Amino acid sequence: MPGNSQRKGAVRKKGKTTPAGSGGRVRRGLEGKGPTPKAEDRPYHKAYRRRGPDEPGKSPDRSQGSPPATGRPSGNARPSRNRTTATAGADWVIGRNAVLEALQAGLPVKRAFIAEGAERDSRLRDILAFTADHGVPLLQATRTELDRLTGGGVHQGVALQVPEYDYADVEDVLAEALHAEPAGLVVALDSITDPRNLGAIIRSAAAFGAQGVIIPERRSAHLTAAAWKTSAGAAARVPVAMVTNLNRTLKSFSDAGFTVVGLAGEADTDLAGFPGIDGPVLLVVGSEGDGLARLVRENCDVLASIPITSAVESLNASVAAAIALYEITRSRG
Repeated sequence: MPGNSQRKGAVRKKGKTTPAGSGGRVRRGLEGKGPTPKAEDRPYHKAYRRRGPDEPGKSPDRSQGSPPATGRPSGNARPSRNRTTATAGADWVIGRNAVLEALQAGLPVKRAFIAEGAERDSRLRDILAFTADHGVPLLQATRTELDRLTGGGVHQGVALQVPEYDYADVEDVLAEALHAEPAGLVVALDSITDPRNLGAIIRSAAAFGAQGVIIPERRSAHLTAAAWKTSAGAAARVPVAMVTNLNRTLKSFSDAGFTVVGLAGEADTDLAGFPGIDGPVLLVVGSEGDGLARLVRENCDVLASIPITSAVESLNASVAAAIALYEITRSRG
């Protein structure tokens, strides 16, 4: 009955511990751990990932000795600068040597950035002088912002953004080559995946008067900043067309009167004297390792080779293209 202190269990006896239950265990487990962090301060919480990169508290304060977060990076977290694998995107040129060489090579520049407080040296002075003399817009940014823009790459305080390349129409390249004098010359590439090889081939195409370069949309390097740089400005003079179906394009050139000649190391025909060399030619260059794909071979009118010694298995794709372009030009007189 109410108020009856004699009822069993109504009064807790002194000296007894807290009955077993969640309260006792959990309370002891939480002792000394402090308050629960806010959601936006927990790296794996969606509130943390939604927060903008410029908001305070995004990155730990390294100057205060706070340890960096470990584990899987969150969606907006900036990559660690200690990771050597971090690279800039395809449309960025970063680093003082690379930026200076890119400017001197005539790369088109969408925007140029310099970090606030960047240490001056001879390369940076040359960059500043070049941008001033050539009217290249140079914007100032914080190092944090430049880190974010370049994907955490080692930019040394300077970066260039290259605009997206405007590919030519393959029909325009075909028409121009058909009306070229003394005869048209176009280069098609099959599975050239290194942008530096692409840039070098474009440079050779410009040197030997080719009317254009054709690349497939898939399994091929695109005209990125690296290709622009290697072409030494030739990409601004030689139109590059991207096609969805390379074999269909080879057939259309053949139907238009071009001799489609593919480079193949095992071919018996010497490149110096293949039939049709005096007329319009579409030169097809494959990768160094696998060469031309089977269907590409079948769509070539002629397979020709560059004579080399047996001590070397094959030539680099850009070197082979340069030799072939020279030989075609020389044979035409």
